[in-house]
Amino acid sequence: MPRLLIVKTSSLGDIVHNLPAVTDIHRQFPEMQIDWAVEDGFAEIPRLHPAISEVIPVSLRRWRRGLLTARTWKEIAACKQHLQDRHYDLVLDSQGLLKSVLIASWAKGPMHGYSMGSGREPLPALFYRHRHKVLWEQQAVVRIRKLAALALGYPLPETPPDYGIEIPSEMLPIALSSQYVVALHGTSRDSKLWPIEHWTALGKILAEHGLVLVLPWGNVGEQQRAQHIATQVPEALVLPKLGLRQLANVLGHAVAAIGVDTGLVHLAAALKTPTVAIYTDTDPALTGVLGTHSSLFRNLGGIGKVPSPVEALSALNTLKPDLYLPIS
Repeated sequence: MPRLLIVKTSSLGDIVHNLPAVTDIHRQFPEMQIDWAVEDGFAEIPRLHPAISEVIPVSLRRWRRGLLTARTWKEIAACKQHLQDRHYDLVLDSQGLLKSVLIASWAKGPMHGYSMGSGREPLPALFYRHRHKVLWEQQAVVRIRKLAALALGYPLPETPPDYGIEIPSEMLPIALSSQYVVALHGTSRDSKLWPIEHWTALGKILAEHGLVLVLPWGNVGEQQRAQHIATQVPEALVLPKLGLRQLANVLGHAVAAIGVDTGLVHLAAALKTPTVAIYTDTDPALTGVLGTHSSLFRNLGGIGKVPSPVEALSALNTLKPDLYLPIS
């Protein structure tokens, strides 16, 4: 049975972007065993895809912080040995960074990746046996699907991206209203944030129509922002801190998701939840949400463009016309 290793370690959005390529590969080669090396904090996302045979966690972020400890080097050696115990017919570095090519080089098998000038960093191309030219000025999902098609030698599918993941089957981790909208308000850079007053205005309109605004968080700053929004929006609910699998469950059962430029907004779209993505400091043409169908997502804003609550409501009405949310 042919065996493939995909190396895509982080971040959350990049990992979600990689899922349609897994679906493409599985459809072309249904007998192929597909393994995935990923940062341990994100390992739950590849595990949601039924075509993934084995998820191989790595801990690059933690290892970098502990390079002087014996424990770190023991873990690195164990991970390297785990990869070398397997023979891969092809190793695909779909991240194209020095840190990912390091992991890819530990595996036995011919390495494929972006050619110089096609990836975010030029140097990794020096280490691949096979280099593939993929235009940079394309949406991230499209770029990875093209790279996979070139590496494995099949025509790029013309079908929309199919993320292939399923909503976890277990019960929701917290009692929720049957009608709720997830507000993905947290992100890695302050410049990507949407103003709190915009979230408040949006949440109040949703509450007037029986929709609960649900606010997840991942760190203390996000928790404080969520609590601040919740104090101003009737019935708004701040979630307890949840793992990625639990958050996928919450997102998958939501009426809709509205979020800033964060990996969770891509996860919501991948789960086929109607998703409004808000951009204020990045270009949605390159990193915007790309769902399975245009009726399931909308990208708003861009670099230096802050969408208003009215724009967000209008987009939500387009995706969910049955809600009938008034726009004043």
